[in-house]
Amino acid sequence: MDLAIAGETALVLGGTQGLGLACAQSLHEAGVNVVLVGRDEGKGKAAAAGLGSKAAFVAADLADPNGRTALFAAACEPFGAPLILVTNAGGSPPGRFTEKSHDEWVKALELNMLAAIEIARLTLPAMLERRWGRIVNITSFVVREPYPNMVLANSIRVGLTGAMATLAREVAGEGVTVNNILPGLMDTPALQRVYKAQSQAEGIGENEAKARMAQLIPAQRLGAGEDFGPLCAFLCSRHAGYITAQNIAVDGGLVRGLL
Repeated sequence: MDLAIAGETALVLGGTQGLGLACAQSLHEAGVNVVLVGRDEGKGKAAAAGLGSKAAFVAADLADPNGRTALFAAACEPFGAPLILVTNAGGSPPGRFTEKSHDEWVKALELNMLAAIEIARLTLPAMLERRWGRIVNITSFVVREPYPNMVLANSIRVGLTGAMATLAREVAGEGVTVNNILPGLMDTPALQRVYKAQSQAEGIGENEAKARMAQLIPAQRLGAGEDFGPLCAFLCSRHAGYITAQNIAVDGGLVRGLL
């Protein structure tokens, strides 16, 4: 299917690995110019080079609120202002409510909620001027079903969902859509940190912890990037102009809720 977005520009936060890179790959395959953002310069340049032409990398720490305006300006240099924004950030570290300090809450808020909000705010003027734009946020299945030992993610992902639901309705009449994709248990670096922590806490092997997670899923396996990227690209396409304010799970049937 031709997604009819060839030549557009996408800014993909946290796009150098995992689900962010999977989205970038699918967008690039659709002919989109892609700017990846990440902290690791070596990894970022390698990811951009792996995509090929019409891909660039900008190094930035999304958790640092002081650098976001400069990050956005740098991201506009290679191909112009992006009209497609994919927000993504590394998952919050696992832990119980009583284990998390004030500083850990603030850091998680900056990385997993406020960074996405600020970059969306900076991206919107060009979208509104063009009367076309796409924002896709990679959040988590925990906005529907809180996951044990993940208090930061359970809380902050919900906050971002509320902010983006509000934005979606404010800009729906301007040709801009805002949607969220809710990954389930995807075998990416973020989840690998979780099952490694579980293995250490419970004194079991990492493979055992990983296999135990997979058994929770009706599909009987952890998800992968190729399960995820094509949906992101479709939501960014011109075919998805009437889909907005939605939370779409990619979870192999993990969440048992009816909605």
